[in-house]
Amino acid sequence: MFENLCTLPLQSDVFTTALHPTEPLLTVGLSSGHVETFRLPPSNAPEDDADADSSLLSDGKGMVDTVWKTKRHKGSCRCLAYSQDGQAMYSAGTDSLVKYFEPGTGRVISKISIPSSTSVPDAPTLLHVLNPQSLLLATDSGALHIVDLREAAPGRKPAQSHFPHSDYVSSITPLPPSEESTSGFPKQWVSTGGTTLAVTDVRRGVLIRSEDQEDELLSACFMPGMGPKSKRNNGVVAIGSGSGVLSIWDKGSWDDQQERIIVDGGKGGGESIDAIVRVPSEICLGKKVICGVGDGSLRIVDLVRREVDRCTNLRHDDMEAVISLAFDCRNRLISAGGKTVKVWEELYELEGGDSGQDLEADSDEEDQADERCKRPAAGDSDDDNDSGDDSEGDGIEEMKRRAKRRKEIQKSKLGPMGAHGIMGFEGLD
Repeated sequence: MFENLCTLPLQSDVFTTALHPTEPLLTVGLSSGHVETFRLPPSNAPEDDADADSSLLSDGKGMVDTVWKTKRHKGSCRCLAYSQDGQAMYSAGTDSLVKYFEPGTGRVISKISIPSSTSVPDAPTLLHVLNPQSLLLATDSGALHIVDLREAAPGRKPAQSHFPHSDYVSSITPLPPSEESTSGFPKQWVSTGGTTLAVTDVRRGVLIRSEDQEDELLSACFMPGMGPKSKRNNGVVAIGSGSGVLSIWDKGSWDDQQERIIVDGGKGGGESIDAIVRVPSEICLGKKVICGVGDGSLRIVDLVRREVDRCTNLRHDDMEAVISLAFDCRNRLISAGGKTVKVWEELYELEGGDSGQDLEADSDEEDQADERCKRPAAGDSDDDNDSGDDSEGDGIEEMKRRAKRRKEIQKSKLGPMGAHGIMGFEGLD
């Protein structure tokens, strides 16, 4: 179904990624505080041979070029986001700053302080562009701040602040705007934090919180064109959990989940689902999502059949969890985790359906893919005059802390029947 086009090594652990909406540009935020933008190689898709704009390709037509690189934050860069038109970009870090900068050069235009309700700084977890005038910022304390960019300045309070969760916000999923919407921008979003799901409205605040799901909710994505018989086109939200279960929630029925799909099973719970992305309709694979799992694998899940594709074997890393999944403007899958980013492309020579074969490249193919993605070293360009310790300790320790916390939640809340209601006996397989 997908083959690895190239593997991109990074200088330190990746915390976040962002893709330009119309150009093959990938930006990564690292635990060292650095932010780097790459231009991805051309696609192997047949239409790219005739339609590709040569101005968007690297000079070598097989190289991953560094467009710019800088030390953006003291500590870790936690969040990145492009504006809807790709003309602006934002980052947030553990230095409690949000920075607005030019995507093409990385030059900082303005800075915003992240508010905290205590004497301890509140670190960001997610950043989402609501519309050209507003940012949605999620934090470790469970807050959701709406920042008005027209009035943004260091020390200025957000336009609105909501508190849908008592733990850090792990995902934000915009819901499609209503048919009556005049702006075309979403005004409601689903968020997960700790063991609960919440729906927040930009005008009315927190609308609903789910009951305690007794499992940490980590990732989410919206799938249109699904739902109960009476509301078939309503859409559903798929939520990934810390125990390897993918739950399905009908839009508008937020009290409790409707379906459960075991993506990764195991005694006392499987590996966590840290990232989810919807497979684009242009790829014509049906209503499927790809889950990034804590063991470094990628699992393809059919939401209609409620089953995991066991024939496809994709792996981002042998040790590190997949922390980010997204499709770029050319419908290539981008996975990130550890110190690597991988670019995956659909196998166009396959005529529909699943290949039924292991798509892991053999050693020769991997060498060829890595050769295509070699890139020249680029030095720092501290154009925004940030200074500070390059230590990555805070980012790595934070990742370990959250992984440990997930295990503790599973052990304390899953009970004797395990994550999936299967009794386990010590010493027996």
